[in-house]
Parts: sequence; C-alpha cells; structure tokens
Amino acid sequence: MRAKILVVDDEKDMLALFKRIITEKTEHEVITQHDPLRAIELMKTEPFQVVFTDLKMPKMDGIAFLEKVKGIQPAGTVIIMTAYGTIETAVEATRKGAFDYITKPFRKERILLTIRKALEWQALRHENIVLRESLQKETRLPRIIGNSPGMTSILKKIQQVAKSTATILIQGESGTGKELIAKAIHAESDRNDKAFVTIDCTAIPEQIIESELFGHKKGAFTGAWIDKKGLVDEARGGTLFLDEIGELSTAMQAKLLRLLQEGEYKPVGGLEKKRVDIRFIAATNRDLKELVARAEFREDLFYRLNVIGLFLPPLRERREDIPLLVHHLIRKYSKLNNKKVSDIKPGAMAHLMARQWPGNVRELENVIERGIILCSSDRLGMEELVTDAVSSELPTHFDETIFHLPFKEAKETVIQAFHRQYIQALLQANQGNISKAADQAGLQRQYLHRLIKEGGIRAEQFKEP
Repeated sequence: MRAKILVVDDEKDMLALFKRIITEKTEHEVITQHDPLRAIELMKTEPFQVVFTDLKMPKMDGIAFLEKVKGIQPAGTVIIMTAYGTIETAVEATRKGAFDYITKPFRKERILLTIRKALEWQALRHENIVLRESLQKETRLPRIIGNSPGMTSILKKIQQVAKSTATILIQGESGTGKELIAKAIHAESDRNDKAFVTIDCTAIPEQIIESELFGHKKGAFTGAWIDKKGLVDEARGGTLFLDEIGELSTAMQAKLLRLLQEGEYKPVGGLEKKRVDIRFIAATNRDLKELVARAEFREDLFYRLNVIGLFLPPLRERREDIPLLVHHLIRKYSKLNNKKVSDIKPGAMAHLMARQWPGNVRELENVIERGIILCSSDRLGMEELVTDAVSSELPTHFDETIFHLPFKEAKETVIQAFHRQYIQALLQANQGNISKAADQAGLQRQYLHRLIKEGGIRAEQFKEP
C-alpha cells in the first residue's frame, strides 16, 4: 500500500532526515512542513494516511495540532515525536487520539516499523467498517425467498416504490409474508435509519387501540396516571406498519384517515393537535373492496391506503419457490436447534410440493421447524413431516413420536394440534363466520382471529359457496 505521509517539525534538518529515511526504504510519498499552521491548511485540501508531528513547536504545540487534525481528517493516523523529557505528555497525547509516539534521537527501524503498524491498523479498521456496514445491511434487510414470476414482480416493485413517500397497501392471505415485505420496503427506503413500528389491529382491544396509536394525556381515563406516547409518535420519521387494517372499527378508521390526510392527530384527552412525518404501510388478508361494498370499511380510507397496491400470491400459486424455501428453512432451524440436518429426501419434498398450504409460508415454516426438531439423521423424511397432518377427528391417543420429545416441546406440539383442529371445527360449524365462532367459543373476536392467523387457517374456506 502506497501512502501519503505528512511530517511536521520546526527543525528543517529533522524534516530532511525523515524524508530521506522514508523515501529510501519505501515507496510512500512524503510531504514536509516546518510551520504547523500551514500544515493545517494543507490538510484541509489533501488527505494524509499518516501524520508525524513534533510535540514542541512554536505557534502550535503537538497536542493542539493533534486536535486540529482529528477535526479535519478523523481517519488520519497521528504519531507524536518527542524528546525523553516529555514522554508523559506524549502518553497523554495517545489518550487524546494519537496512534503512537516515538522518542528522539530516532532509529531508522523504529520510524519504518511505526509507519507499517499505522498503515496495517488503518487497513484493519477499514475492513471492520466495511464488514460492519455489510452486516448492518444484511440484518436490516429481510431476506425474501423466491424466484417465481409472482415474487420476482414483487421484488421489482419494492425497488420501485421504496424511495417514495406514498402509502402502500399489501394484500394477501394469512402467512404469505406481508410484514416481511413491509420491512423490506422500509429497509430500502430513505427512512431505514429510523424506526419501523408495527401495530397489529387484531391484537389490541378496540377500547384501547386509540390510546395505543395516538397516546394519551394524564387523567384521560381511569388508569391514565401519566402522559403516554403512542405508536405514531414512536414511528416519527420512520415507518408505521398497520397490520390487518381491515379489522379496524369505523370510528378508528375516521381518525386514521385524518392522520393520513393531514399528518396530524390528538392524543386521547389532549386538546392540541400534533403533527408527525410518517411513511404508512398497511396490510390485510381481507377483501377491502368487499368490505367497502358492505359499508364495513370507509371508501375514502381505502383509496388513501391503496396509493400503491401489492398483492402477495399464496404459496400454492408459486410452488416453484417451495424447494428454495425448504432449503432456507432447513439451514435456519438446523442452526437454531443445533442439528446437522442439511437436506431433504425426494419423497418428502414431493409431499411438500403436493400440499395445498392453506397457511402459506408460515405453515411451511412450522412444518419444517417441527421436522428439524424430530429429525435424528442428516435428511428430513416423511416420518418427520407427516406429524403435521391434520386428522379429521380430534385425537384419542398420541402419536408415539411425541414421546421422543422433551416435555415442553411435546406439550407445545399437542396444544398447537388441538388449537388447529378445534378452530377448524368451530369455523366449519359457523360457515367461516369469525364473529359467530368467537361467540360460540366464548372468546374475544380479536383473540380468535390471532389464533386463526397463528395456525395458518383460512376462514374463507369454511364459508358456504
């Protein structure tokens, strides 16, 4: 590596000695300057990888010069030159950012070694910065798996719309990855250094959703002991992701519309309007046009949300992506569970390719995760995957593979199977009507909707034609 080196010393003989030592033994370019003030002006226009400065100089001492250099070229490496009597001051200089110090009289080998160490340190620091930026980008940008025409189109559209400020509506069945797409849009946007805040419109009871979204003032209602900042304020400058927007009440829809149109809102119990700059992304697994036609969703809000629309295809319509997803999930869950599973048997892959996947990618992920936990070889087989098959009746006995699991995992597996089968039977009895099913089960509608979502169940498939 050929570097540019600046040497600053009020003794011109010392400058000549330095220049001769460095140019005779290296290919580095050496610039000398006896006036520290002129050296500072020079550094404002030219970059230097290494800077040597004397500690005792007229007009400006080495410590002051060091501070000026760090202000002009923070990445520059400064080395202090000092006599034995001022070593303590030189040590103090290293605490203030100097890379090293060397003492007079100098040995040629010491000068060359210090330069080499400084350049090696700079190269390592640059490598670390590049690696950190790469890791930050990789961590920030969600990995979207798929090369089917449908997913290729989605990825292309993400690149097209991410830099805009337009509101985006993502539609698709449960489990297709709507939140993943929203995070990818945020990661590719100019707001990626700000917050990405999610509000699940099904998980928050209707009575408190306004407070969660907009915040509240002290005394606004029973239990409001202090002022509370809402999710809108937390997302300031960033992105607010409204998941399952179709579940919002009409009253909340009106308040959300004002936020989208005017960029302003009032905390619950507050009198003053607050303004906020946010990028909005909404998602739903429901047909909003149908809800508009039934007067269950505001038409003006629908058009305000649907400035840019994205529709995620269900997994059964992009089966060519299943092998890619399967191998990605095998690597992911093998690492998480400290397993050595690296492949899948052909028959097992054929089984996965043939399934309808009503729960889409989320259901596939659950199947692979459980398969990895149960697998005792390096390849997933049918014996690990069929444990996810849903029986037409509630089980009267356990599959014996359950006894090979630790108690906690076995319990979770049985509970998940029970949830899925109970909810399917409940929806079947109520022709897919979630509100009626919730009443029959004695559950809150939002909680039942969450169980349906987690189980990868499509309520629509139980509706009468």
